[in-house]
Amino acid sequence: MSEERAVGADRVLLVLSELGRHPSGVSLEDLAIAVDAPKSSVHRALATLRKRGFAAQDGRGSYVVGDELLRLAFTVHEQRPESARVEPALQRLSERFGETVHFAVLDEAEVVYRAKADPPSGGMRLTSVVGGRNPAHATGVGKLLLADRFRDSDSFLQWAKARALPARTDSTLTDPAKLWHELEQIRESGFALDREESEIGVACIALPVSLSATASIDGAVSVSAIAVRTPLGELIDRVEEFRTELGALAVRLRP
Repeated sequence: MSEERAVGADRVLLVLSELGRHPSGVSLEDLAIAVDAPKSSVHRALATLRKRGFAAQDGRGSYVVGDELLRLAFTVHEQRPESARVEPALQRLSERFGETVHFAVLDEAEVVYRAKADPPSGGMRLTSVVGGRNPAHATGVGKLLLADRFRDSDSFLQWAKARALPARTDSTLTDPAKLWHELEQIRESGFALDREESEIGVACIALPVSLSATASIDGAVSVSAIAVRTPLGELIDRVEEFRTELGALAVRLRP
């Protein structure tokens, strides 16, 4: 009986290891071929991994590594490939602005923080953690990624009305029509703002980042500032400095 459990665990780990070789996702059929196992067995292994958050299924039906693995990896100072690639830019921005910098991706109605850099000095720091989540509509990174995802008002309003848009602070936009108007402004300006909408006393500016040779947006980077230390107006005034750093990152990642 114990031998059967060992075989099952070994298969689950084999599937997880193979998932790690496909950051853009892999189908059940291709995964079964790669690990040389029946699709039914691989599907059971995936179900176990998804139950624990170590695997997930994207909108195309492909399987990817889940964020729970990222949280586990972070405790032993490991990072996902995209996090490691964006880390130098986060460190430079954090040192330059003297504030916390995040890299985040969109997961349905939430953003997931994949990497974070804290300033080398400063008494007050943010409590955000890698692997943590926040409502997308209440954050700069989230609104920027929503603006990229939704290009017409009908689809966005349908999405917004199908879920709760909780108010994190008095400044949080919870009205779908007002939120859509802001997404239009974000697409026009190329950056998004968090006017203390997620946390009182914390403002941020967010820009898109591409980690591949394509023009697609892979995530967003934000400078999240203690408002009394770095006012939002100062972040806006330095947006081109922010954009230049991310542009240099894109050039370094281009094949």
